[in-house]
Amino acid sequence: MPNAKSKPDHNRSAKLAAFDRLLTVMDELRENCPWDMKQTLASIRHLTIEETYELSDAILENDLQEVKKEIGDIMLHMVFYSRIASETNDFDVADVLNGICEKLIHRHPHIYGDTEVKNEKEVKENWEKLKLKEKGNVSVLGGVPKSLPAMVKAMRIQEKARGVGFDWDNQNQVWDKVHEELDEFKAEVEKDDQEKARDEFGDLLFSLVNYSRFVNIDPEEALERTNKKFIKRFQYLESESKKDGKTMGEMTLAEMDEYWEKAKTIR
Repeated sequence: MPNAKSKPDHNRSAKLAAFDRLLTVMDELRENCPWDMKQTLASIRHLTIEETYELSDAILENDLQEVKKEIGDIMLHMVFYSRIASETNDFDVADVLNGICEKLIHRHPHIYGDTEVKNEKEVKENWEKLKLKEKGNVSVLGGVPKSLPAMVKAMRIQEKARGVGFDWDNQNQVWDKVHEELDEFKAEVEKDDQEKARDEFGDLLFSLVNYSRFVNIDPEEALERTNKKFIKRFQYLESESKKDGKTMGEMTLAEMDEYWEKAKTIR
């Protein structure tokens, strides 16, 4: 039995009742709604991906009401998958929840066992070592999903390698590597070797992702914040220039830059 202790949750009964209600609604929809009855694991997959990105957007916007809504949508999908699988006796939601509980207990021996850790770094290292011992994990990198976006995948690859001690000692070393990769990329561009330039650009991005880890910046989040910032400023440029009777595509770069600079002052 786990030896960890948790604080009493005085709202536990309400939470359990709410989850039970969701299971009931899911059963009713699956048995009575023509659309829900037709769905399969594969048909819902793309919708789950979309909902996950919507949750990500809400988190970046710090819109907590929207975060709550999107969490609900994703929880519905998890219950939906479990309900579909239960119909073929493969697994049900209880199997799913018990499975994740067992995994969490197994991978936190410093909470549920006798293992001692000094810091977060050691927790991550233990996590990766335990994963390697589990059935099916023949490589440290075996658990990285193939379909992850490239930048997120780079981050996960590096985190997993770090978990078994394969990493730089300090951020200055990584910064030197960034400059090295930048020089190599520039050299291939100047040679007009498209294929090698592409490879070196990938190396440059990988090294920048590596550096971002050392300075505690999520590269995916940072780039998405810049995307949103660019969109906001560009749309300001479009709307304000239109008010002044100007047309995009006909203005000079200097004219557009004036609106761009004004957009920077707007929060």
